[in-house]
Amino acid sequence: MISEIVPMPGVVIERGGLVLTVNGRPRQASDVDQLIWSIRELIADLSTFYHLQPGELICTVMPEGVGAVLPGERLDGRVAGVGEIVLHVGAAE
Repeated sequence: MISEIVPMPGVVIERGGLVLTVNGRPRQASDVDQLIWSIRELIADLSTFYHLQPGELICTVMPEGVGAVLPGERLDGRVAGVGEIVLHVGAAE
């Protein structure tokens, strides 16, 4: 499970700060408006190949600052105006 799904009916953000910290240290910081394709473009393109349903997730990445994370580390992510997530990396099973 990723997190609780927060409905935003009829809302597609055009701007919003993206921030990721690892153990409290900044790892990534950008804005939704810096994505290569806008959120509207991503939805439109994917809709030509898939029948998207309410509540489905579309995951993208921010390449700047990408790096390995290790067991025991804490990741905090935030998209301004949308929500936050905290992830604790566990040991490999």
